Amino acid sequence: MTPRAGMLIAAGALVAGTVTVLPAVPAGAAEPSPRPVPPLTWTDCATKAYPKLQCATLRAPLDHDDPAGRTITLALTRVPHTAKTFQGPLLVNPGGPGGSGRALAGHVAAALPPKVAAEYDVIGFDPRGVGRSEPALDCEPGHFAPVRPASVPRGAEEERVQVERARSFAKACGEKYADVLPYIDTVSAAKDMDVIRRALGAPRINYLGYSYGTYLGAVYARLHPDRVRRMALDSVVNPHGVWYEDNLAQDFAFDARHKAFMAWIARYDSTYRLGTDPAAVEAAWYRMRDALRDAPAGGKVGPGELEDTFLPGGYNNGYWPRLARAFAAYVNDGDAVPLKEAYERFGEADAASDNGYSVYTAVQCRDAGWPRDWNVWRKDTWDAYAKAPFSTWNNAWYNAPCAFWPVPSLTPPDVGNDRIPPVLVLQATEDAATPYEGGVALHRLLRGSSLVVEEGGENHGVTLGGNTCLDGHLAAYLADGRVPRAEDDGEVDAVCPALPEPEPQPVAVPAAEKSEKKSTRESEKKSAGHSARSAGAVPERSGTAGAPAPEDVAGLVESAGNTLHDLLGQVR
Repeated sequence: MTPRAGMLIAAGALVAGTVTVLPAVPAGAAEPSPRPVPPLTWTDCATKAYPKLQCATLRAPLDHDDPAGRTITLALTRVPHTAKTFQGPLLVNPGGPGGSGRALAGHVAAALPPKVAAEYDVIGFDPRGVGRSEPALDCEPGHFAPVRPASVPRGAEEERVQVERARSFAKACGEKYADVLPYIDTVSAAKDMDVIRRALGAPRINYLGYSYGTYLGAVYARLHPDRVRRMALDSVVNPHGVWYEDNLAQDFAFDARHKAFMAWIARYDSTYRLGTDPAAVEAAWYRMRDALRDAPAGGKVGPGELEDTFLPGGYNNGYWPRLARAFAAYVNDGDAVPLKEAYERFGEADAASDNGYSVYTAVQCRDAGWPRDWNVWRKDTWDAYAKAPFSTWNNAWYNAPCAFWPVPSLTPPDVGNDRIPPVLVLQATEDAATPYEGGVALHRLLRGSSLVVEEGGENHGVTLGGNTCLDGHLAAYLADGRVPRAEDDGEVDAVCPALPEPEPQPVAVPAAEKSEKKSTRESEKKSAGHSARSAGAVPERSGTAGAPAPEDVAGLVESAGNTLHDLLGQVR
């Protein structure tokens, strides 16, 4: 999950529903005899961005408790090692759940120091149900097509309409994938990773997981502690809140980031002309949201679409200049075109988004119990909205199918672990998607782990995105297993300063720049293989570990987040 942060809060209600207990695998427990895994056949699938990329497919059991039964197909990518020293496979995952990981292999191989990357086979994969893995889920194509009902309900009828949309989505998933949904969950995906390990012929794996990928990695380590060599977990899901409580926590965290964004706009009143008082700027944003109820911008951007457009600003502040420009143009000049363009760039859903959302709901609804009484959702959401109005209702509707999910819930495994090598945990203090508390919680659960903190860091996904201090810790760990240790037995083992906030962009954009950026966006989408919304949305960085080439006044900060964050999966 990609929470939105600050303080984690209790759900305030017992989670009801049918529960299937899924205990962690104890040491020495017998497992079903695995089906033989043939060696992988790698073929060239290079792109302009990733010229060394190779692709393969792999069969895995749909039900790992029935290894001789029905199989599914997993889609993999690889950037092979080139050094004489070979440290084994480095599996990478961008999160979600529902994020495609195929392009992430190319980014990680290009962004790591060349000497380190050369010693690993960097392996990307689309988890079960995702992207080019088969079957790929798409429960209800066009579920997010504009203009959908406004997120914040004004009365019982508007709420009823939204509840029925959520119920319809859950029903469509159940009718379309009744035979698959019981096996779309984190534990099954973690077991797929071990099938990948076997197909690679590796006794142990190395792993780099972002966002939800941290939880996936922790579950794998719990299931197979003896098969973990090195594991780096960046922007950590709080395992104590899977998943209802973590999503409530995000409401407060993203609201805090939205307020920080409004304060940033206020500091640059000479550019955006929206006032110097952050509260007044924020009030103008909510007036804009209200106005879009009756007159969606460009016929496409209503209140829900506006929230989708600005939500990426909570993941990475590199988006702020372009979002502020669209905001200012609408408020000051009545110009809806930049707002529509921002939605099309950052918020609009496509087929890949539909797939990502289908897997997201399938995993989260199956992984853990959710309230089955809508009255619980209503109370908790209004209580949170009273203090955090930015995206609370949007988030509630995003997850609402879990109130009606056709498959019973499992019990999340305990991911506490004292049987694995030192794990490197990396976390920004102001991360909205996976709040700081999650990094601390997992650090405490993984004995011998090392916690590296980006002090004041405001973004989600902090390594290989431009912070040389954080990247240095990751590189040292992958090179020879080194982790920092606190000298005073403190909880935090190392601290890195945050990247600077972006500089503003002029509101007026020359036509030539618009054309150039449109071309860049199209190229990014092709190389990533999915939309910003489905992947997790945040700007793109040049594919090396060196300084990114700025595109404009704010380009240094924006481009530093780009490639990585376009590939990260959102946990809503």
